[in-house]
Amino acid sequence: MKRKIWCFAAALAATTALTVPMVISSAPPALAQDAGFYAKAAAPYKGTTIRVLDEITPLQETLSKIVPDFEKETGIKVEWELLNHFEVINKGQADMLSGRGHYDAIMLHGAQLGPMLSAGVILPLDKFVADPKLSDPGLNAADFIQAPYKTTAFSDGKQYGFINWNYNHVYWARADLLNNPEEQAAFKAKYGYDLAPAKTIEQMRDIAQFFTRKKGEKLAGQPLSGDFYGIVLEGIKGGSTFSNLWVNFIQNYGGNLLDDSGKPVFDSPQTVAALKMWRELWTYAPPGIAEYSLVDVPTVMGNGIAAQSLAWSDFVLGIDKPGVSPYAGKFVYAPIPAKAGNEAHRHADAEPSVTVISAASQHPEATFLFLQWLADKRQQDKLIEMGQGGVPIRESSWAAPAITGSTNPTLFAAMKSSLDVAVARPKMEKYPEMFDAMSGIAQQVGLGKLTPEQGAKEGQAILEKLCGGKSCTL
Repeated sequence: MKRKIWCFAAALAATTALTVPMVISSAPPALAQDAGFYAKAAAPYKGTTIRVLDEITPLQETLSKIVPDFEKETGIKVEWELLNHFEVINKGQADMLSGRGHYDAIMLHGAQLGPMLSAGVILPLDKFVADPKLSDPGLNAADFIQAPYKTTAFSDGKQYGFINWNYNHVYWARADLLNNPEEQAAFKAKYGYDLAPAKTIEQMRDIAQFFTRKKGEKLAGQPLSGDFYGIVLEGIKGGSTFSNLWVNFIQNYGGNLLDDSGKPVFDSPQTVAALKMWRELWTYAPPGIAEYSLVDVPTVMGNGIAAQSLAWSDFVLGIDKPGVSPYAGKFVYAPIPAKAGNEAHRHADAEPSVTVISAASQHPEATFLFLQWLADKRQQDKLIEMGQGGVPIRESSWAAPAITGSTNPTLFAAMKSSLDVAVARPKMEKYPEMFDAMSGIAQQVGLGKLTPEQGAKEGQAILEKLCGGKSCTL
């Protein structure tokens, strides 16, 4: 099984070019066209070269085909460098903190904003937004999906970016198994309700338990050649393991990491209950779950050895297509399951991200124009069309033909459900230290090395120590 996983991971890495830098520059001569807002606004900066660092996923690969249009329209050259997730964090933050200013703009996940804002290395956009020579009157910021936009791009009354990427979690399951008549009859006989995509965390647990089977047992009428698992989750110490636990489980159980004032409240009964469910689900997952990252989860689903998952929707886009997974077209998606009885207060893990201008940038005006241009509806419409879908940052994108006419509309319905409630991480100066420590607790509880009660207690102590009795948030 491990060999199959790693082979599939290699295919996924090749598909998403996760470790290959890409630079977009040197566009051909500008095409003749009517001079619009951006052509006029960019006239003083024509011939300027800006450097932008972004993360590479299938979404950014598609956007790379649009970037040269900006060069044609404005005469501003863009060196748009795409690196893998960890390189963007390390290289981008190092450049900003050093004050070198090699990059004019850098993509930051919401979780990175707290430390970078505390260091004073991000340039606020307010003066540019207020400048009629630079601010696009047709941008229509009200069309941005508001909760991710407002909670990510703004801090302490200042704007630091436009929304760029609305990464979000969705529920992902094998439709061919959920729709199999034999499996449906057996599930109904055992649990007393119909087999379908889980609407509650408790139903997700039942499905995980039901489909966990050993080699030689039957699945959809066929004997298994290897063990099959009811669920797969991210379990690595790091990545997004803890955010999955925090938002998709603890918050849906009514608990939280911090209260409204930023004080730690991790040792609550709700957190303990969520940790108990987290631990139980790990018993229905592959034995290597503690090593699984956000890349391995879609790999396992694409290999067809698990029945369901909670996964980042942009990775789904790289898996559920012919030629990548033999199960392409056999998946179904749904909103993140809620805690039974708490459906009215549902949460879904997301990592809305912005591209910010470095305080050390030598070309802030030209860079602002580029970032604003990327968020413009024209470019977002092109991105959705060229990618045959995508992850919208604008409400109007849900009506795009590539989404309404998708062969699997359940994926986009699930995305919308997540983004309707998605918010950015609290902006915390010590977020990296907190996240590292809490990821370890999530893993130890999942492995059964800490009881849920011990995990809640230790987590509370860690947060109190890091925050020093003060608010953990900026």
